[in-house]
Amino acid sequence: MRIFDPHIHMTSRTTDDYRAMYASGVRALVEPSFWLGQPRTSPASFFDYFDALLGWEPFRASQYGIAHHCTLALNPKEANDPRCLPVLDELPRYLVKDGVVAVGEIGYDSMTPAEDTALATQLQLAAEHGLPALVHTPHRDKLAGLRRTIDVVRESALPPEHVLLDHLNETTVKEAARSGSWLGFSIYPDTKMDEDRMVAVLKEHGTEKVLVNSAADWGNSDPLKTRKVADAMLAAGFGADDVETVLWHNPVAFYGLSGRLQLDVPAPEALHEGNSVLRGGE
Repeated sequence: MRIFDPHIHMTSRTTDDYRAMYASGVRALVEPSFWLGQPRTSPASFFDYFDALLGWEPFRASQYGIAHHCTLALNPKEANDPRCLPVLDELPRYLVKDGVVAVGEIGYDSMTPAEDTALATQLQLAAEHGLPALVHTPHRDKLAGLRRTIDVVRESALPPEHVLLDHLNETTVKEAARSGSWLGFSIYPDTKMDEDRMVAVLKEHGTEKVLVNSAADWGNSDPLKTRKVADAMLAAGFGADDVETVLWHNPVAFYGLSGRLQLDVPAPEALHEGNSVLRGGE
C-alpha cells in the first residue's frame, strides 16, 4: 500500500515517526508551513523556517525513504501581526523553489480584515507562480469561514480546481464540493475528524477529489492516521483501488498541478549544512 500524506508538520515530529510512517506505507508527504505554537517576532524567523522546510526536512525524510515537499505562506493566525506582514513581500523568492508544490497554509483563523488581505494576496501569488493553493478553513465558525473562503477564491485569479479546501467535516463538505475545489480532511484526535467519520463521508460523497491527511504536529496527533483511514476503508468494504485513489492518486494529482512533484527519493547526501551525522537513518 502506497500512502501520500498531503498535510503533516514533520518539523514537530521525531525520527521514530518517520520510521513508523515508512513501515505503514507512507512514501511521500507535503509539509505546509504553519504557526509554530507561539508568536514569531520578526520576518527573519519565517525565512529560517522556510529554509528548513526546503533543506533540512527533505534531507531528514530521505533517510527514511520518504519524498518530502512543502507549501509556503504567511499563515492566517500570524497574518494579524503587523510584524509578520513583510513575509508577503519576500514570498516570491521562495515560491520559485523546486520543493514548493503549493502556496499554503493560507485562509482564515479569526476571519479578520487582515486575514482577508493576506488570503487574497497569496491567492494572487499562487496564480502568478503557477501553483495550487492549500487553504486552511477555520476551526471556529467553520461553515461561515468556508463560505467566506469560497467567495475570496471566486474573486481571485486562481481557478477553484487549483484550490484544496482543508480541515473539512460533515458540515462543510457539500458546499466545498459545489465550489469545484479539492476536498481535504484532517484525521486528528479530539479536535477534527476520525477514521469512522471519514469513511462515512466517503460512502456518501465518493472518492473524487478527496484528500485525507493526518495534520500531525506538536499537538495530540498521530502521523499514522492516513494508514488507519486506509484500513478503515477496507474494513468498510471499499476496494484497494478506492484506497489508492484517496491515499495516493488524489494527492499526486492535486500537488502535481505545480509541475514539481519528485516522488523518487534521492539517496541522502553525506553532509547537510555542515551536519555530517545521518541521525538515525536507515
